[in-house]
This record gives sequence, structure tokens and C-alpha cells, in this order.
Amino acid sequence: MPGFVIKDLPEELHRKLKEQAARHHRSMTKEVLAVLEQAFGAEAPPPFRGRFALTGKFLDKARREGRE
Repeated sequence: MPGFVIKDLPEELHRKLKEQAARHHRSMTKEVLAVLEQAFGAEAPPPFRGRFALTGKFLDKARREGRE
């Protein structure tokens, strides 16, 4: 998967991003992806609210293992 580096990120923006990521229980990378997806009209993943994310992939695996 492609990646990129943000250089010269203003400290205030970094702080806000870090705080928002913490509120959503995401890493800063995941938070940036969610913000970008929202900005470009893609559906952002919901904020993490539990011990682990209940993604479609996780639920499909659980079903295959008989854990419905």
C-alpha cells in the first residue's frame, strides 16, 4: 500500500490530530486516513469503542469459526 510523509506539520495541527485520534481510540495514522476519507467522500471507519474493532473481516472470520 502506498504511503507518504508529512513534513513541517505545524505543532498545533499535530496536537489537534493527536487529541482527536485519542478521542476516537485510533492511531494518528488511522485518524489521518479517516479525515482524508471523509474529505474525499469515502465512508470513514467508525470510532473504535471497544477492546477491538468489529470490522467486517473480523466478523466474517468469527462466523467461519462458529462464533456467531
